[in-house]
Amino acid sequence: MPAEEQRLRQAIADKPDSIVLHEELIQYFRDNQNYSAAIKAAEQAIQQDTASARLWDIKAILHYENQDTLQAIQALERAVELDAQPEYIISLGTAYAETKNPLALEMAQALLMSPLAKADLQAGFIQGLYYSHTAQYDKAIRIFDQLIRADYTNVMAYREKAIALLEQGKPSEAIPVLETALEVQTTYEEGYYWLGKCFEQLKDTRKAIAAYQQALQLDPNYLEAQDALGRLGAR
Repeated sequence: MPAEEQRLRQAIADKPDSIVLHEELIQYFRDNQNYSAAIKAAEQAIQQDTASARLWDIKAILHYENQDTLQAIQALERAVELDAQPEYIISLGTAYAETKNPLALEMAQALLMSPLAKADLQAGFIQGLYYSHTAQYDKAIRIFDQLIRADYTNVMAYREKAIALLEQGKPSEAIPVLETALEVQTTYEEGYYWLGKCFEQLKDTRKAIAAYQQALQLDPNYLEAQDALGRLGAR
């Protein structure tokens, strides 16, 4: 057992009620991408404080990063049940949207109806994401355009608009959207990745490879970019 893990486990054994120590152990495993151990540690922490919405949210994040969206949603539902904070509702609404669950629209409406949430843009993003994932692309693009007009630095709105255009087989229209996003944030690795997808759809392999390589340069752990380069024989 690594020394740091041993230290944290001993500290928890000495102070089992310390949620801070439990969170440190969870983060230790997360930093080392040991998600099974991190999730187990989160579950042990929840046993110490079953009513902690924060711990359920942490568990959801771990499941999401471990590519288990269903478990992430279940944890987020529990977090919202315990404490309907806007940040938890936003996360749950986003997860619902990505899984084509119409409850996403209810989460968005809950944010819009709460004057204290001040999350109109996030609510709009959830709506746009849901419409995009359910192939209602025109509706989605209209919403993303509204979000961009409200905040031209919203690179996620540019990204999702470009994805919606790509899904309709319109890579030439998606390219300038992504180029604008990259003007706003030059280090936006996802912008370069999706730019690569556009060029790949246009059969422009040289530009696609260059875009994927730029994404990988910004994030060496970008697995999708690695896979794309491998697919194009340029790993």
